[in-house]
Amino acid sequence: MGSWAAATWRLAGCSGRGVLRGAARRRGSSLRGGGERAASLSELLQSSVGDGEPGEEGEAAEARREGRSPREGTVLLFPGQGSQFVGMGRGLLRYPGVRDMYRLAEKVLGYDLLSLCLEGPRAELDRTRHCQPAVFVASLAAVEKLNHLQPKVVESCVAAAGYSVGEFAALVFAGAMDFAEALYAVKVRAEAMQAASEAVPSGMLSVIGRREVNYKYACLEARRHCESLGIDNPVCEVSNYLFPDSRVIAGHIQALEFLQKNAPKFNFTRTKMLPVSGAFHTQLMEPAVEPLAEVLKSIEIQKPLICVYSNVDGKKYMHSKHIQKLLLKQLVSPVLWEQTMHSVYQRKQGMEFPYTYEVGPGKQLGAVLRKCNLKAWRQYSHVDVTEEEEAAET
Repeated sequence: MGSWAAATWRLAGCSGRGVLRGAARRRGSSLRGGGERAASLSELLQSSVGDGEPGEEGEAAEARREGRSPREGTVLLFPGQGSQFVGMGRGLLRYPGVRDMYRLAEKVLGYDLLSLCLEGPRAELDRTRHCQPAVFVASLAAVEKLNHLQPKVVESCVAAAGYSVGEFAALVFAGAMDFAEALYAVKVRAEAMQAASEAVPSGMLSVIGRREVNYKYACLEARRHCESLGIDNPVCEVSNYLFPDSRVIAGHIQALEFLQKNAPKFNFTRTKMLPVSGAFHTQLMEPAVEPLAEVLKSIEIQKPLICVYSNVDGKKYMHSKHIQKLLLKQLVSPVLWEQTMHSVYQRKQGMEFPYTYEVGPGKQLGAVLRKCNLKAWRQYSHVDVTEEEEAAET
């Protein structure tokens, strides 16, 4: 059976369970319990969702139990909103299944996502309601490219993580969610987040700080400033933990402007307003929770076949209810990406790091990985979504 994406469309109207279930199916296995699986794939997948031994976590523990080198188990990282750009996906269309993805996306979304990605306009692509589905589809299309060029990389993946909306792509890849259903959930999520953003003037501020910076104090002072302006229940809090000394603070625009103006006082060495419409991953996104909750109740979610790490706590998803709960909590909770990277790459000293692939537009997650863990980054590759070049060989 061809590619995982192509296989997906043939299963009851795109109800396939993701790339790894597709891989298992190609090897003559059943999708849910029972039946025989090819031993090597079965052992790989079963080990990747088990609990680590005491004091040992992440992909290294899984590889150790299998007696494999960590290099034999790969890690995939899925980017989030902000990585989109006009032209993304152009280099993926010749790979099997990718055009089917975009055709299905047009039916689910109600507009031509592929044309928007390839031609823009940029202002429309950057809107929250459009860029989240765009990044989601482009990331899974990049997996298709990787699967075509280096199928072993995909089949040997033991861990995945996605940044914000990237978690949905990671869960589809891991067989926990159906592509079409997850895309619909992303559509509802994106539209609800945009509506919440438009309700209150808010935004996000990227901050690089000195070691002595106190983010809680800075946010408290910013909220007090907002109160002095007559703003009730102002919001200003850390919404993204990127890497050491780097945070994203989100909240009311007045709070962020206050922090920029007083950057030296708070030991900020660099600040930059992000080109987003709202304060994502803060309580200002509370109006988006209920619409997403309704969708998640209506779709089937299963336990991932590989480790997928949550933005909320940096730990592995354990079961379907866990996924449903944390995907909702993620909307109003900070993205613990730095902590997630520590969980994914934790290993005993001297142990080799796995090969890591960022699948989707941009190389932001690779840049962050370099700051979080230089040794892990040395095994990093990016699967380009605009060029036809071969992916780097392992």
